[in-house]
Amino acid sequence: MSNLGAHGKQTVDIGRMLDDGVFSGFQKLVVCLAALSIVMDGFDGQLIGFAIPSLIKEWGITRSAFAPAVAAGLVGMGIGSAFAGLFADRFGRRMAIIGSVFVFGVATSLIAFSPDVTTIAILRFCAGLGIGGALPSSTTMTAEFSPARRRTLAVTATIVCVPLGGMLAGLFANAVLPHYGWRGLFLIGGLLPVAFSVLLWFVIPESPRYLARHPHRWDELRRLLQRMSRPVSADTGFADAREQAVETRAGFGALFASGQARDTMALWVAFFMNLLAVYSAFSWLPTMLAGEGLSPSVAGAGLTAYNFGGVFGALLCALFITRFGSRLPMLLCCLAATASALFLRSLDVASQTTLLVVGIGLHGLFVNAVQSTMYALCAYIYPTQVRATGTAAALAFGRLGAILSAFAGALVITQGGAAGYLAMLAGAMLMVFVALLVVRKHIPRVNAGAAETLKKESHA
Repeated sequence: MSNLGAHGKQTVDIGRMLDDGVFSGFQKLVVCLAALSIVMDGFDGQLIGFAIPSLIKEWGITRSAFAPAVAAGLVGMGIGSAFAGLFADRFGRRMAIIGSVFVFGVATSLIAFSPDVTTIAILRFCAGLGIGGALPSSTTMTAEFSPARRRTLAVTATIVCVPLGGMLAGLFANAVLPHYGWRGLFLIGGLLPVAFSVLLWFVIPESPRYLARHPHRWDELRRLLQRMSRPVSADTGFADAREQAVETRAGFGALFASGQARDTMALWVAFFMNLLAVYSAFSWLPTMLAGEGLSPSVAGAGLTAYNFGGVFGALLCALFITRFGSRLPMLLCCLAATASALFLRSLDVASQTTLLVVGIGLHGLFVNAVQSTMYALCAYIYPTQVRATGTAAALAFGRLGAILSAFAGALVITQGGAAGYLAMLAGAMLMVFVALLVVRKHIPRVNAGAAETLKKESHA
């Protein structure tokens, strides 16, 4: 992992040290902090879905009147995703994460004081900037603190915190809405991530792979490696040989250089259609179920089941990817998501409520399995220099699908009811299947050497 540089100084290959080394307790702590920021992200991002039925009743307005407010948040997420990736690659992952969490926390808490839908839309846009920025920054941080053999599972476990946060938001909404209303829901729900951003300021470090690229910050990297149980001498230099061998330039243009264009475009389409399906559920699933005559508690339970299934689906898919590579598990999950949506169309929503909620949970399992592991796929496809930019660009393009869901969800539910809504979800996931089939650089299975190291770690 080290050799002598041009002036006889020791040079450490930071990439090899991280990729092939042990997964220390401090690294796991950083991954947990990144994951908690995504829990907050998913929590605040989905509060609007639980609040809309109460707002419609209190203000006496239609579902369609809320479409611009939902869309505004998603537009903010798209912009936040794009700029946070560029910010993280230029100025570091640490400040991108802290700033994102702080921004969406403050904006969400201010929604509590909104007098009308227009104000909610403006504040949702501001919150979206932070919500969109947290995902690429946190997944990049996780990828760069995790050894290669653990990376897929670590990144997926981070992203799975989006539906986990949504599931907690459902439980939170059930407890808060009856007593404090939608204003209390947003106020308390926003102050939690503000407090967490303060904690991150004092605890979370910068990515070692990012620090290795900036010689003026090597002293900071040496101190960080000491905390990671990898002490180095004061005159040690750093390199990242594996990635320097394949990188040619940084910036947005690098996503289409050196044979990356096909995978980049395929990822963008996959993110677009997958986020169309995901945010159609996040924003409109309770409203759709309420429109079919189900009680607010059952409508909320549908979205909670969707998120609950997503947590398990993402982790199971990550484990299968470790064993078989990413192509087969992700493609099978796409097909299963399509089939489960079509199965839900065959149910009588009014009389088969229990089976409906279980089916929604299974659909969420397969959809979120694909969504969460696509971030790990991005981390594999793009090298360090453009990893945050590549992930953020795919997510930003995907947010266009999420924005479309704000209007398409309201329109389809109004005109086609549950059957039309579920057909839209099935069609979207079928398109994700086609896009992932086109991707060439899928994650390979864990090799024998890495598996042996993994086994030793588990017994350590």
